[in-house]
Amino acid sequence: MQLQHQLTWQQAGESDDKLQGFFMPALVDLGASIIIQNAARDYLFVTNLPSTWEIPASGKPCDRSLFGDEIADKLRTIKDAIKKSGDKAHIEIAVGSEDVFEFRVQAVSLSQGDMHLVTTIIDRSEERHRERLLRALLREVSHRSKNLLAIIQSIALQTARYSGTLDGFLNKFRGRLYSLSQSQDLITDSSWRGAYFRELVEQQTQKYLPENAHLVVVKGDDVLLTPNASLHIGLALHELIVNAVSHGSLLTSRRAIEVTCSRVLVDGHDSLEVFWLEKLDPSANDSLVNEETLKGHFGSTVLERVVPASVNGKAQYAISDKEISYSLTFPLDVAE
Repeated sequence: MQLQHQLTWQQAGESDDKLQGFFMPALVDLGASIIIQNAARDYLFVTNLPSTWEIPASGKPCDRSLFGDEIADKLRTIKDAIKKSGDKAHIEIAVGSEDVFEFRVQAVSLSQGDMHLVTTIIDRSEERHRERLLRALLREVSHRSKNLLAIIQSIALQTARYSGTLDGFLNKFRGRLYSLSQSQDLITDSSWRGAYFRELVEQQTQKYLPENAHLVVVKGDDVLLTPNASLHIGLALHELIVNAVSHGSLLTSRRAIEVTCSRVLVDGHDSLEVFWLEKLDPSANDSLVNEETLKGHFGSTVLERVVPASVNGKAQYAISDKEISYSLTFPLDVAE
């Protein structure tokens, strides 16, 4: 059919200018270039050549003058393998660090029996860029999934270690998994950039204070945390709010918890300080709020060891009869 169409154009007596007028818009739209050579590989027609290359100002164009020695040698190899009409070959060639072009060569014979080589050049740069990006994203997903599984494994082991019963283990483990899933939702929604601090606090506390969200007041800088920092700080916030609801006097005293995020300079490095301050009700039963109770479980391990180690930071967890405070300081450029 393609041959018949070519003959029809010739028989119609259309000029080369008109032929170009018909095909050029379609070729430009497709981003394709066409080169036609005779059996001796002399150039007969070139159109829509990518801007990467230029047709020489003088002399007849050829593969070497258009594309340079390296590409010309590769094209000669695949063209030498084409022996008869209908034979095809293709090759992809990278130009620089960003551009990729596909050269598709096929042999076409006209009615007189003369064989011509038709080379179609297609810009594959954007397509290959998307493929590289997709591969990078898949590697990133795999990397983060492994990290997340390692965190879950650690949580499971440590929760079991500090749980006296199966029901106790399941209750605490479910809560910690929920915390991770909430943080992960924010990370995913941001296209894996991380989570903003205020959103992280709100999401980690709303489950336990659905009708008392005003009891947690967030102050300071609303910083975009890295995915790694988001997961671990989210876990720390989970432990702190669970402690506040379970052991503190939050719901009885109605004293708001203050959570502050501040940019600070530590040893010349741009860092972040997260500070949790929970004022206690002096009239509450002291046996429910004491250092021995709150520090004798996995939550304290998360706050004092796991989280600061994961973000290359330092933490202080202090409990008195008046207040519970937690301070975490870590560099903003912490590696994931």
